[in-house]
Amino acid sequence: MAARKKHSSMVPRKKHYRPPGKKREGNAARYITRSQAIKQLQVTLGFFRRLSILKGIFPREPKKKFKGNNHTYYHVKDVAFLQHEPLLDKFRDIRAYQKKIKKAEAKKNADLATLLRTREPTYKLDKLVRERYPKFVDALRDLDDCLTMVHLFAALPAVERAKIDVELIHNCRRLSHEWQAYVCRTYKLRKVFISVKGIYYQAEIEGQKITWLTPHAMQQILPDDVNFSVMLTFLEFYETLLGFVNFRLYHSLNVKYPPILDPKLEALASDLYALSRYIVSNTRTSTLEPKAASSSTSEQLEAKEKEMQADESELRLAQLQHQLPSNEPGALMHLMEGAECENEDDQDTKECKRLFKNMKFFLSREVPRESLLFVIPAFGGVVSWDGEAAPYKEADQSISHQIVDRPTQGHRYLSREYVQPQWIYDCINARIILPTEAYMVGRIPPPHLSPFVDNDAEGYIPDYAETIKRLQAAARNEVLPMPGVGKEDLDDPQNLLVEGYITRAEANEAAQTKKKMVTLEKQYHEELQSELQGAIMKKSKQGSAEHAKTSEESVPDTKQIAEDIDTMSKLGMSRKKRGLLEAIEKGKERNTARISKLKERKKKLKSSEN
Repeated sequence: MAARKKHSSMVPRKKHYRPPGKKREGNAARYITRSQAIKQLQVTLGFFRRLSILKGIFPREPKKKFKGNNHTYYHVKDVAFLQHEPLLDKFRDIRAYQKKIKKAEAKKNADLATLLRTREPTYKLDKLVRERYPKFVDALRDLDDCLTMVHLFAALPAVERAKIDVELIHNCRRLSHEWQAYVCRTYKLRKVFISVKGIYYQAEIEGQKITWLTPHAMQQILPDDVNFSVMLTFLEFYETLLGFVNFRLYHSLNVKYPPILDPKLEALASDLYALSRYIVSNTRTSTLEPKAASSSTSEQLEAKEKEMQADESELRLAQLQHQLPSNEPGALMHLMEGAECENEDDQDTKECKRLFKNMKFFLSREVPRESLLFVIPAFGGVVSWDGEAAPYKEADQSISHQIVDRPTQGHRYLSREYVQPQWIYDCINARIILPTEAYMVGRIPPPHLSPFVDNDAEGYIPDYAETIKRLQAAARNEVLPMPGVGKEDLDDPQNLLVEGYITRAEANEAAQTKKKMVTLEKQYHEELQSELQGAIMKKSKQGSAEHAKTSEESVPDTKQIAEDIDTMSKLGMSRKKRGLLEAIEKGKERNTARISKLKERKKKLKSSEN
């Protein structure tokens, strides 16, 4: 028996032998399912979902789903990252404390329940923001969804069943108005587009393009099939993030944060206007402070020490009320004045500053007031509205444009132009002041083109986009070809001489250079053709004329060569890459078909008009 045991122990094991249940390899070792992660963390599904949203951990898609396609997978390192989070212990404490409150309520001990509610543990997400965004540029890159979510909840009504309370909505409105006030003050807005979903804005801050969507100022209806608890978890993190970003941006302007607003304007729901005035007043005081410090004496130092003992909030409110009277005319115009302490602006910012310069606008009741109050000052204009605490009234004779959206007006002033709101947005996207004839009251305005679409890349340029291009070229004193005339006709020196753009001597020089270019181009094409023929022709010792003619006839078509090269390259590809290439080609075919349909439709419209 001993010999038999010894013999069995000496039998060599298999090369890849692995005892069952001892070690896992591949995807099974790197990924776990959601149910396994919940068991490992010992939390409920709601807490796990909330914690993963706050920490920025999302499901992964492994190449091979070892548990099946109907499971959600997470990386093992992500779950270990959640396991060591201090918020996990905090959530457990909150859950245990809520059980105490429920127990007190069940025993009908109301005093104990109210006492426990006042002492309920809270938590902050400041550490998570600093952890997820170590640099300020990282936070700006991830600000698109944050701004869209905050602007959405700022427009929603308070609903108890969805746990959307009034304080949450007020906080979202405050954060969104603070962001808009900064963009106005620094002229960082670049593009605006009105769609069915809402109004798209794009700003450029520190080289980062930030695009967000705001809903229309209409009554919002909450659907039943939306999980608002998940959205509120995202919003909880986004509120903290936007607060951090606003703090940093306001301090870059030497403005104290959070701002203290004029209570009169705040009561009249003019938060954006009040914030604009607050920023102006604080930037002025910040520029005056260093000048006063240079000529300071011992008496001034003593006065400053006494002032520092007073309450800071009362002092700032007193300064605000002293420097900014409630009925100051044109107070919003000071928002557009450049501060001395600011850095040099780039070319886009300078263009935005000058767009609506020396223009005064008045908004009627029916136009989107909040959007226009944000957009017009961001491009150098001064704006007022019909209501209390407005900078100036409708009867002001210095108003250059009145924005209306009704076909009939009760009283018209001859000293101003009456235009539709679309004119403002089209001027902003074109960066020029467009003619107001097409946007007059009662007329159908031209199509509102999206600034986010590259017409040259799409292959189709609408008619109104071409007219805007010509107006832009005229504003820059550039020469563009007329409709139906190509660029080669415009480059002809004789045409330029007839039009009066160049002199006769310049025309002669241009004609000579053009002839030289034509001859060089012909020579280049001949050399290319000879090289192509030489590569394909068979080598022959005798260079007779008959053999040359036959070789010329045997030259294959260039299109056929290109097709052969494409097929050869496709054969060398893997199946995945070949599928991607076919999908790209199908997308191009669809795009060309769509463009051809649009062109046919345009031709039919032109023929019907004629």
